[in-house]
Amino acid sequence: MRVAFATHDLHRVDAHFASARTFMLFDVSVDQHALLEAVQFDAASNEDGVHQEDGEDRLAAKLDVLDGVALLFVRAIGGPAAARVVKRMVHPIKLADDEPIPQVIARIQTMMRGTPPPWLRKIMQQNGGFTVDEETGEPH
Repeated sequence: MRVAFATHDLHRVDAHFASARTFMLFDVSVDQHALLEAVQFDAASNEDGVHQEDGEDRLAAKLDVLDGVALLFVRAIGGPAAARVVKRMVHPIKLADDEPIPQVIARIQTMMRGTPPPWLRKIMQQNGGFTVDEETGEPH
């Protein structure tokens, strides 16, 4: 499944959705992961919660990058932006602290290998062709 990470430093999930300078896109499976691309953005808001009202849709470019993405990891995302992300069938996940991207990927893989929570099980079935044993919840 394709996973996106909002980042400033290219190593950690350390950015809010609207202010992210880069989205790192990875293909993540149960056993492996691969960097697909790092998409950089020219227009990024400050992380102060105040956004300019100039009529320009500053989120459009970020939303377009999310086509085909199943999970989006961010430090924060506003309600209207989250609604637009979810409308694109992407599950946004807010992290409480900055976390190294490899650590987040390892956590995703651990959940995928074990008994995934229902939200992840559904994403795995939709995006990766996984099947899940209904009795045990184990992917196969």
